[in-house]
Amino acid sequence: MSSSLPRSAPRTAAVSAVVATALAAGLIAAGSATAADPAGSTADAVRIHDIQGTTRISPLVGQQVSGVSGIVTGVRAYGSRGFWLQDTRADDNPATSEGVFVYTGSVPTVAVGDAVTVSGTVTEYIPGGTSSGNQSLTQITKPTVAVTSSGNPVPAPVTITARSVPSAYAPEGDPAAGGSINGRTLQPGTYALDLYESLEGTNVRIGSSRVVGATSPHHEMWVTVKPHENDNRRGGTVYGSYTSQNTGRLQIQSLVPIAQTPFPKANVGDWLTGTTEGPLDFNQFGGYALAARSLGTVADRGLERETTEKQHRSELAVATYNVENLDPSDPQEKFDALASAVVENLASPDIVALEEIQDNNGAKNDGTVAADETLKKFTDAIVAAGGPAYEWRTIDPVNNKDGGEPGGNIRQVFLFNPERVSFTDRAGGDATTATGVVQEKGRAALTHSPGRIDPANTAWDNSRKPLAGEFTFRGRTVFVIANHFGSKGGDESLVSHRQPPNRSSEAKRLLQAQAVNTFVKDILAAQRTADVVVLGDINDFEFSATTKALTDDGALHAAVTSLPRSERYSYVFQGNSQVLDQILTSPSIRHFEYDSVHINAEFAEQNSDHDPQVLRFRP
Repeated sequence: MSSSLPRSAPRTAAVSAVVATALAAGLIAAGSATAADPAGSTADAVRIHDIQGTTRISPLVGQQVSGVSGIVTGVRAYGSRGFWLQDTRADDNPATSEGVFVYTGSVPTVAVGDAVTVSGTVTEYIPGGTSSGNQSLTQITKPTVAVTSSGNPVPAPVTITARSVPSAYAPEGDPAAGGSINGRTLQPGTYALDLYESLEGTNVRIGSSRVVGATSPHHEMWVTVKPHENDNRRGGTVYGSYTSQNTGRLQIQSLVPIAQTPFPKANVGDWLTGTTEGPLDFNQFGGYALAARSLGTVADRGLERETTEKQHRSELAVATYNVENLDPSDPQEKFDALASAVVENLASPDIVALEEIQDNNGAKNDGTVAADETLKKFTDAIVAAGGPAYEWRTIDPVNNKDGGEPGGNIRQVFLFNPERVSFTDRAGGDATTATGVVQEKGRAALTHSPGRIDPANTAWDNSRKPLAGEFTFRGRTVFVIANHFGSKGGDESLVSHRQPPNRSSEAKRLLQAQAVNTFVKDILAAQRTADVVVLGDINDFEFSATTKALTDDGALHAAVTSLPRSERYSYVFQGNSQVLDQILTSPSIRHFEYDSVHINAEFAEQNSDHDPQVLRFRP
C-alpha cells in the first residue's frame, strides 16, 4: 500500500528511550465496558493523562501499564505503524494530553471509533535519534490490544486557532539540564511549543488556514493558523530573527494512502479551506504534524513566478543561482526550465554565479571531476531559450573533497556574457592553489583568475572553496567571489528539546565568512575603491553571525537588507520563508537594485529549491 507519509520510517523493536522518572506503579487490570465509558476503564486504572504527565517525558517511562483505555482516533498502516488512542474522560489539567500513540510495528487491526484497552510499555521515542536534539514522542510499545466495542464517535477535537496559540514560542531551557526543556512543567497558555506538546496524540482540528510551505515530494505541506504573523505579500511567513520562529506553523500530513486519495498540491499563499482534523503527531521532519483523517480542500490563490527587470545598458547585472545538483543525467526538461529562468525570469544577467554544478557523470563515484559537459548542456539550453552564448570559468575540485553528494563533485561556476563583460584570465589557479591579491599600477589584481580563496584553510574541509574571478565591464574591473558555504546539517530544529536549539554548523560558516572577509580586505587594501561582489549560497540568514563576519569592519554590505523585511527570503523551510542566498557588495558600490526573484521556493513544482538573487549597479 502506498503511503502519504513515506518519510515516516519503520521503527526497530528497540525503541529509543530517554531519561526516566522512576515511579512505583504496578500493572492494573481493565474494568468491564459500560455504556457511559465504552472503553471499559475503571476509576483506578492508569489513564492516558497519567502516562503523558505534565512534562515532555512520561512519569511512567520504561514501565509496564495495562488496562489503558480510550477511543481510536487515527490509524497508520504504513511507515511507523500504529494507532492513536484518546481517553474519553479528560482530567482538568491543560498540561496533560489525553491522547497517545500506540506503536504496533505491524499493520494495526483496529479501526477509528473502536474502544480498546491496551497493555504495553511506556517509552519515549526520539525521531531522528538522540543526536538530532529532537523532542521525544511518548508512546506505548509492544502492546496487547483488546477491542471492547466499535463504531463509537471519536472524542471532540481541540480546535487550534490564532487565539489559542501563544505568541511566545518556547521556554528557556534549563541550564542545569544542558539547556533542555524536557523537565519543565508545560505552560500551554504561555508557550506555543508547550501547547502543542500538551496536545501530543490528541484529536485536533484547524479551520481554513493559509499555506506557508508548498506541498513537498513527501506529501506534506505547512500551514499557519496565524495568517498575519510576519506575513508577506506573497502569502508566506518570514523568519526574520532567531526569536521570530512563527508560532502558528503546523505541518499537515494525511492518514489516507495516496493511492486512495492523492495528497493535494499547494503553493505558498494558497489556502487549505474547510476543516482538517486528526491526531497531533511529532516527527523527525518538522516536529508537530497534524495527521489528518479528514483533509480540507486547497483553494488556489494564483501565485505567479516573478520576473526581474532588465538591466540598463550602463548597468552590470550579477546573479547567483543554486541549480541543485545539475548534471548531464538530469532530464533535458530540467536544463530547459533552468535555462528559461535565466533568460526570462532573471533577464539574462551579465554574470551568473552557479552553485551545485556537478561533474560530467553526476553522482557516479568514479573519480571524474570535469564538468564541461554539464556546462555545455546548460549553456546550449540558454541559447535555445533565446539567451546569450554564455562562456564559463570554473576550477575542478579534488575528487570528493568539496562535500555534497558523493561522486558529484559540486562546484561554483561563473557564466558571463562576452558581449557585455570580459573575463581576465590569469593562469595558475587550480583546486589546491590559492589566489592572492597584488597591486598593479595602483589597482588591485588577482594572482590567479579564476582562483580559489585559501583552499588549504581547514574552514573549507569537505566544503566548497570560494571561486574568485576578475571581470571588466565598460573599462572598470569588478571582482566577483562565488561561494557555497557549509550546510546547516547537524543543527537542531526549532522544535528541539534544547531551547534555544544548538546551531553547531554555524561554527564552520563563521570561519568561512572570516576567510572571505579577510580576502576582500586584501583587495580593498590594494585598492580602496575596488568593486567587489561576494555572492552565492551562504547557507545562513541576513541576521546571522556568518553575515556579521562577512561584513566585518564595513568590508561588505548585505544587499538583501535593502529590501523590506517581509521580502527578505530565498528559501522556504518548514513553513518559514528565510534567507540563505545572498549578494554582498563593497563600499564603492553605493547605488544598486536588489531582487530576490521568487520562482522556486514557494512552489510545489520546483526546478531548484532556491530562489535566485540579482544585483544591478553601475560600476
